[in-house]
Amino acid sequence: MKKYKELKVVSIPKWGPYLREQWIQSFAGHLTKPEQKAINLDEFLWHLCSWRKVDCVEGENALEAFQKQAKTKCTIFFQHKDEAYLIEKARTITVNHLPYDPSHISDGDLYVMDWDRRWTFMMTHESQCGPYFISLD
Repeated sequence: MKKYKELKVVSIPKWGPYLREQWIQSFAGHLTKPEQKAINLDEFLWHLCSWRKVDCVEGENALEAFQKQAKTKCTIFFQHKDEAYLIEKARTITVNHLPYDPSHISDGDLYVMDWDRRWTFMMTHESQCGPYFISLD
């Protein structure tokens, strides 16, 4: 991830599996394990939104919700990589700061999650799906 003067970015290698599990507990915990399996949540977390299993906003509305969301500390992680980042001073983070490359499916699915797990923003490798934003508040 690029360094940005206004953000305090800390690389947290190997945190990907832990953060994905925390994400599932926070945003998909209302589904049973069989329900999670039925929507292939283990392959793509954002299926929670594309299968309409949670209230969310998508597309331009999701981008706007992310931009407007108050941010203090958050994590950035990927679907298929264990690399992750902690953004300690996230107040000014925007979509343009995110290390997102939809042309590489291995890291094209990107998740931003509030440190307190109250909201999440997802960008997918599928041009017709997402982005998505979920707020638990």
